[in-house]
Amino acid sequence: MPSAPPPRDARPVFDRADDTPRATTRPGGEGVYRRRVIVRLEGAHAGGELEDDFHHFRVELDHDGSAVTAVDGSGVRAPWTMCLTAGEPIQALVGAPLRTGPLALAALDARKNCTHMFDLAGLIVTHTARGIDGDRIYDMAVDDPHPETAERHARLWRDGELLLDWHLRDRTVLGPSDWIDAPLWTRFIPWAAEHLDAEIGEAAVALRRACDIARGREADLDEMDSAAPLIDVMNEICHSFQPQNAPLAIRSKGSGRDFTDRPELLLADFDARRS
Repeated sequence: MPSAPPPRDARPVFDRADDTPRATTRPGGEGVYRRRVIVRLEGAHAGGELEDDFHHFRVELDHDGSAVTAVDGSGVRAPWTMCLTAGEPIQALVGAPLRTGPLALAALDARKNCTHMFDLAGLIVTHTARGIDGDRIYDMAVDDPHPETAERHARLWRDGELLLDWHLRDRTVLGPSDWIDAPLWTRFIPWAAEHLDAEIGEAAVALRRACDIARGREADLDEMDSAAPLIDVMNEICHSFQPQNAPLAIRSKGSGRDFTDRPELLLADFDARRS
């Protein structure tokens, strides 16, 4: 089981489709879901990006040392067309206090937002609250489930250090022993806030999200033309599946990519977009 952090690259803005295969083309049980988050604080401005197999979002914000004073969210690559309009609900972040820990954005309605843009905003807020200029980088890797046992490993590196390594079967934690009772899919965020210190809690919530999204590798959403077939099971779960938005959510076919063998490409053009 690899313990080294995924490598990083630096390159100009590039087309993921040129360097990575389409998601779900690899046989089940042989790949790895990957997610990278980079957040950066530069004085009174902070920002960051999140990229994984299915998503690529940006959030930028200004602050006055105690609260968010302005925010801009945008989508670079997304599974549904409505995801790219999620910069509107994230405006609710203006006025939010700078806090650390898993409950940093608890006063806001996560389901009205793009899940991934909202998660990214939370990590930017907590990084900003610590007041340390520079970058924080999270790398996550979740193995495809074993085809017979459904077991998998989920790992998170923070700034290159392996911080979390969970052994899972379906949605149950098998190890390490101090994580066995963690309720990953039942009110995990308040549990993390109560039982973990702020920094471990933030990382654990990020990895739990990655475990959930990794299940997207098991289905080919490109077989759909729109989100309509999913509305009954996904209703109001996020911005794109709000009742007024779901009928307009058209599938962005080919947007899902497989970074199993190319983890260095995740956010490889982060600096190029900020120059």
